[in-house]
Amino acid sequence: MYVFFEDAGKFMAGRIMSEAEASAQVELDSGKRVKVKSAHMLLKFEKPAPAVLLSDATALSQTIELELAYECAPEEEFGFGDLAKDYFSASASTTEQVAALLCLHDAPHYFRRGGAKGRFRKAPAEIVQQALLAIEKKKQVQAQIEAWSADLIAGICPEPIREQLYKILFRPDQNTPEYKAVVEASKSSQTAPLDLLQNAGAIASAWDFHWQRFLFDLFPKGTGFPPLQAPAITDDLPLASVQAFSIDDSHTTEIDDALSLQGLGTGMVTVGIHIAAPGLALQPGSPIDQLGRARLSTVYMPGYKITMLPDSVVQAYTLIEGRDCPAVSLYVTFSEDTLEVQSSVTRLERVPILVNLRHDQLDDRITREWLEGVDQSDHADVPVSRHTLAFFWRLAQTLKARREVVRGKPENFNRPDYSFKLERDHNDTPPTGDETVVIGTRKRGAPLDLMVAEAMILANSTWGQWMAQLGVPGIYRSQASLAPGVKVRMGTKALPHAGIGVPSYAWSTSPLRRYTDLVNQWQIIACAQHGATAALAAPFKPKDAELFSIISGFDAAYSAYNGVQSSMERYWTLRHVQQQGIEELDASLVKEMGAGTWLVRADTLPLMFSVLGANNLPRGARVRVKLSDVDLMALDVRGTVIAHLDAEGQADSDEAEQDGEDDDNLPAGPVTIAVDLNDNTPSNAP
Repeated sequence: MYVFFEDAGKFMAGRIMSEAEASAQVELDSGKRVKVKSAHMLLKFEKPAPAVLLSDATALSQTIELELAYECAPEEEFGFGDLAKDYFSASASTTEQVAALLCLHDAPHYFRRGGAKGRFRKAPAEIVQQALLAIEKKKQVQAQIEAWSADLIAGICPEPIREQLYKILFRPDQNTPEYKAVVEASKSSQTAPLDLLQNAGAIASAWDFHWQRFLFDLFPKGTGFPPLQAPAITDDLPLASVQAFSIDDSHTTEIDDALSLQGLGTGMVTVGIHIAAPGLALQPGSPIDQLGRARLSTVYMPGYKITMLPDSVVQAYTLIEGRDCPAVSLYVTFSEDTLEVQSSVTRLERVPILVNLRHDQLDDRITREWLEGVDQSDHADVPVSRHTLAFFWRLAQTLKARREVVRGKPENFNRPDYSFKLERDHNDTPPTGDETVVIGTRKRGAPLDLMVAEAMILANSTWGQWMAQLGVPGIYRSQASLAPGVKVRMGTKALPHAGIGVPSYAWSTSPLRRYTDLVNQWQIIACAQHGATAALAAPFKPKDAELFSIISGFDAAYSAYNGVQSSMERYWTLRHVQQQGIEELDASLVKEMGAGTWLVRADTLPLMFSVLGANNLPRGARVRVKLSDVDLMALDVRGTVIAHLDAEGQADSDEAEQDGEDDDNLPAGPVTIAVDLNDNTPSNAP
């Protein structure tokens, strides 16, 4: 005797071995024995054998016309055997009864389950109609998926897929037909999604792919600005009795900071740090402020930048040479011989800007040797005196050394800064990706760089402490210690920054480029105007929820923008490798990645990539690497070690800090997409 039963939603049949009142022991064809409750037994029969029954009934169920079965079924609740008798014959066979059951079970849009197993009810006619329409629509969608998939394989990109390309690749809804068509075509053609789409013409070029992805992620509405008029600074500001100069590269238009010096040779010198003052005109909540808060920072990349504020606004407040520019000025008086701080004061004023120095034009002349008198070259065309620049060089070295005492160890600038120059007429529009790129190097800690860096650290630290003393909240960056894993945090409290070696650090010196600096400038202006009562007048109050919201938004945006800059620099570095025909590079081992691979850093390019063949070598060892072909779409290149240049690990603690021990701190690597070819969900699944 055999029994047909349902268990956990599956239909099975087997031989009854023993039977009790409420259950039976059943042996399946596989030899496995299961206990089946009587309530789950749907049909007992003598023949055919279970395997034959299931095979024949399944095939027969596919031939049942659902519309006819629906018409034949009673209006009241019925059993599957009843339908078999009405549909097939009054003496419906076991196979026909099981076929009817399988048909009923697989057509929930026609038949609903009844109160017991094997019992059903007809679905209302209007529900059936809706279900049939949905099924038909589903068939049409599946047909569309198959047609689009065929087009992609044939090298044609359907317009709906082109329109949703970056959503499909990076933020997909896996239920959309466009996404499913890409997955189906990739699987069918055994082609990686990016290669498939590029072959189909959906991606114009590798550069266009990275550029459009960036816009999709961060600027879906475009990078333009609405027409806005920069408000004038109406404060009656006194004119400072200084001649200030700025130091930037040639492409900088947002000149935020300038320096001045008074009293040289008198025993007491006063250093002026002058910061552009958009905060004197812009107000929180104004249309221009809303633009700045939406972008939060200027976005930099080789050959192009997207400014935080419209250029017309920037030019209204930038510290351009030949103008008396409104500024928030910090004057710090030093003893000339010991360089000990004697006093500091903040003033709101107009500052005469003598000249905008460009370090990329002067670095080869304003050198350590020239500043320290070893090189006696005249350099008469440098518009700032050697004595002034030499003092700033001496001061910068002293301030750096004092910070390093607090820091507990020196800042080692072991690696150069790399510069990217694209050979084209202007940088007013995005690159095309075909430009020739020139990668230059500047040793970190070059004199002009260090002068500016130390002056800005002095200002950010001094103003941060001043705001805290007056009870005025600001936006601070802090780091509890230099212990591994202790990261820089942003907050509203004046906490120490161990990595810099200062008691507090509030970004305040780039208000045209960073929104946090503009916010802090509003607070500093309140301190300058109101002194001890500044906390009552400042735009942002202690524990202001707006400050925390700004910090959260800025953290996310700044991280994203840094990621964009790293990716774009990686693109141009790989483009440089192609353009120069570089086949081998010397590199240092940075991090073991597992499976026999190491992450390495190139000695002469801003490039990190994975290599094979570095087994049994220590971190920091130098190797020569044979490069694979560059993949500009994936931003990837790999290598194989062909020579060991030295076997001694040379990475010091600062190298370890700069590299980071976690993946978050590693420079940009190969691009990853969100198309999952391992998803086994059928393309016609709901």
